[in-house]
Order: sequence, then structure tokens, then C-alpha cells
Amino acid sequence: MRLSKTSEYALRILSFMINSDVEIFSANYLIKTLNVPDKYLRRLMTNLSKKGFVKSVQGRDGGYTFAKNADSIYLSDIIDAVEGIDKYRGCILGFSSCSDDNPCALHNKYASIRDQLITFLSTTTISELKSNEALKF
Repeated sequence: MRLSKTSEYALRILSFMINSDVEIFSANYLIKTLNVPDKYLRRLMTNLSKKGFVKSVQGRDGGYTFAKNADSIYLSDIIDAVEGIDKYRGCILGFSSCSDDNPCALHNKYASIRDQLITFLSTTTISELKSNEALKF
């Protein structure tokens, strides 16, 4: 299973920010460095700002910076802010009524994988993505 482009971009942006020595990131810098479309990045940053993860600093030297400690920002919170985490809790085949009592063909095989993914996203903070190694963004 792969994350949506929206979640990928949001996680890529914030993991880039946590791994950089820069304190304030201009939208243009993030767009050029991470190759994220302009409108997409600005919409994501607006959503992340509304949820209190980042804040927008106005002015000539303005941009985006973390609004709260990265130790308290979980990957699941980021995904929830930009698109909703529930899509990753649902049926892999898209059925709205898939459950243990009314399973789809993949339910029993996928349920444990889904639970592992949700646990990973819910217990991993953005600060845990900080690295001293060369990273791809």
C-alpha cells in the first residue's frame, strides 16, 4: 500500500524541514528544492498551519517554521490534517461495509497489515525522521 500524493508531499516537506538547519522556509525554496507544485505546497502548508503544526511568518524574510515541538507531531496527525487518516483504516477494496462480521475477499489478510501501518503512523513522530545521513527528498 502506498500513501496518497497529498500525504507523501506533506511528510516529505516536514521531514525535509526537520532535517535542515534552516529555521524559516520560504514557499519558493520548498517548491524548488522538493519539486512540489506551487499550489499543492501552499494548500498543504495552509492545512498544516490551520492544524497548528507549522506557522506562517509574514514579511520579506518570511516563510514557514514549526509551530510546535516536532516530538509531539505524529505522522498520523500530519496525514489526518491534510486528507484524513480514516482512508487508511478502511477496506483495501473500498467497500464501506467491510468488517470482521462482513469481510471482503482481502479483509482477513489485510487487517493485520492495516493495523501495523496505523500503529506505525500513530507512534512515529516527525522528529524521529531526523537523520545525520544523506537523505532523499
